[in-house]
Amino acid sequence: MKKNLALLISGIVAMSALTACGSSKPAETTAAATTAAATTAAATEASTTAAATEAAAETEAATEAAGEQGATVTTATGKFTVGFDQEFPPMGFVGDNGEYTGFDLVLAQEVAKRLGLEYVPQPINWDAKDMELESGNIDCIWNGFTMQGREDAYTWVGPYMSNNQVFVVNADSDIASQTDLAGKAVEVQKDSSGLNAINDNADLLASLGSLTEVADYNTALMDLESGACDAVCMDSIVAGYQIKSSGKNMKILDDTLAAEEYGIGFKKGDDALAQAVKDVLMEMSADGTVEKISNEWFGSNVFTLK
Repeated sequence: MKKNLALLISGIVAMSALTACGSSKPAETTAAATTAAATTAAATEASTTAAATEAAAETEAATEAAGEQGATVTTATGKFTVGFDQEFPPMGFVGDNGEYTGFDLVLAQEVAKRLGLEYVPQPINWDAKDMELESGNIDCIWNGFTMQGREDAYTWVGPYMSNNQVFVVNADSDIASQTDLAGKAVEVQKDSSGLNAINDNADLLASLGSLTEVADYNTALMDLESGACDAVCMDSIVAGYQIKSSGKNMKILDDTLAAEEYGIGFKKGDDALAQAVKDVLMEMSADGTVEKISNEWFGSNVFTLK
């Protein structure tokens, strides 16, 4: 009896020991799993923190780079819309490939790029340029835009280039100077600085046989070539380019009607955008970009902005 009781007690003790050993494995597994999860969470947190730090560093670097490039302003649309006369080579016109191009437009496109704005070349009727600017359809007038006589009408960036108002005649014409224009038919673009220069010269204006305003200089030069007029008053920059590039049998009179300078016209009071554009142009001048573009169009550096 005592022997059986001892065996029973031993069995109970052995079963208890086995039960205790069996229950310790899940406990150990749970502890290990908890430790692993904590380690994974810590690693994830560290990775997230590192990624956030890297992103912040990249953002800061990009901001600094944008600041160095003058990207300190934006427009309501995120675009930089440039108003120009599409028949005013070499400043702005339709190229052989059907795309808008020209000295002013190439400069404007690079400025927009450095400001982080979308470049939009917007052809306009020259006599409606003020309405386009005031309505917000364009951000500026940038296309061989003469500053003289308009100094207080716009917020300007300029002058950036010199120009003269001159008369163009056919090469075989007997007109050799402005005095020979007496009694002759002259054409000039509407609302242009050439028109203003003629109107400011009372003696010259009175001597002309007629003065006709046309929409653009291409029309005027075609009229001159066909004999519909005797002379065209226009910008020397445009006249020289037109004669050279087209091979037209024309000449520019030696005596200048008026000396002038080109600028970029912004809506009065639009100082922030105007200053940003000027800053970028000065940066482009300093790094040689402007000189490169100028040489491509004129064979020399004509840029005068200071």
